[in-house]
Amino acid sequence: MSTSLDSLRERLHAVLNTATAAFARRFPAAHARLPAFVQLTRLNRPIGIYLLLWPTLGALWIAAQGLPDLHLLLIFALGTVLMRSAGCAINDFADTRFDGSVQRTRARPLITGAVKRHEALLVFGALCALGFVLLLFTNALTIQLSFFAVAIAALYPFMKRVTHLPQLVLGVAFSWGIVMAFAAQRGELPVQVWLLFVANCLWTVAYDTQYAMVDRADDLKIGVKSTAILFGEADRLIIGALQALFLLAMLLAGRQFELGLFYYAGLVAAAVMFVQQAAMTRSRSPEGCFQAFLHNHRVGAAVFAGIFLHYLFN
Repeated sequence: MSTSLDSLRERLHAVLNTATAAFARRFPAAHARLPAFVQLTRLNRPIGIYLLLWPTLGALWIAAQGLPDLHLLLIFALGTVLMRSAGCAINDFADTRFDGSVQRTRARPLITGAVKRHEALLVFGALCALGFVLLLFTNALTIQLSFFAVAIAALYPFMKRVTHLPQLVLGVAFSWGIVMAFAAQRGELPVQVWLLFVANCLWTVAYDTQYAMVDRADDLKIGVKSTAILFGEADRLIIGALQALFLLAMLLAGRQFELGLFYYAGLVAAAVMFVQQAAMTRSRSPEGCFQAFLHNHRVGAAVFAGIFLHYLFN
């Protein structure tokens, strides 16, 4: 098995290298600029894709009771990549004035000039259009819901100018895929889906506050708002409370959807990881807070694994 997987990996690498070389020969100028657009859309840093994908897939599995339609699985997996990438493009467009003053973001392509602002807007529009094309293969309710998804994705980057709660807006944006997954699979929205939605909003605010703690010193200097600034010295306590409320909402959702032991084991694993994150952020160092943020990928994977295994063995 290991030998065959290694062989498959080698073949895929060979195909990718051949395709890349052919693209470079045919379009040398585009190939030279490709790394800048990869950086713009954060395809080189897929953590945001994972954080968006796990709850969306979990909702799709619950909506389908373990047997999601294959075309919907492909649509939401690819759509997650497209919309997260679009969100990064519009975020950098909105933050051009600030990113040069923040240590972590001053090498982004709009700051270095590798990508122009109008190009970032074009990328956002093109990726949203591709996502919309995918949704044409779903149903009318899902398509209607998608307009709100695009609006909230475009609105989020500008919220840090007017409110200390941009993380809450991100929570809505990152949780809307749950609602759309149910709409696509079932053609309706059962009331229980809002428990999953609220739970994911709480979790998103918690982990994005950890992320905002990384930049808090710079944000205070340039006047950018965040929950990390709003919570102040109570940041770790409030993050813990949000994580506890997330687990409570997921417990209630588990009861409503009649999920079993594997699902609750996934929540226990998530709770253990939250304790680990509290240790990572104890000193509030940027490095520790960033590692805690990245650690949430495992939280999402554990919860989805619990959902997947519940339906696999029931």
